[in-house]
Amino acid sequence: MNIFETDWYQNIKSGMNPGDNLRIYRENHGLTQARLGERLGGVPRQHISNMERGTRSISLKTAKKLAKLFRISAEKFI
Repeated sequence: MNIFETDWYQNIKSGMNPGDNLRIYRENHGLTQARLGERLGGVPRQHISNMERGTRSISLKTAKKLAKLFRISAEKFI
């Protein structure tokens, strides 16, 4: 069984937003918001927090940096 084809996964995925993905990838890589901001070239911790909460959008430029850092598609953050 492919988990990505299950109803459970589709329900979970539909409730996810770019900020949720950012938080999950950041935590899975053991990064604090401050450390991620440093890795992105000096993004303030508060901006990372706001992106994760959805009060600040993730720009295409930042999405590309995140994709490179986490080795995934930038679409996860758009």
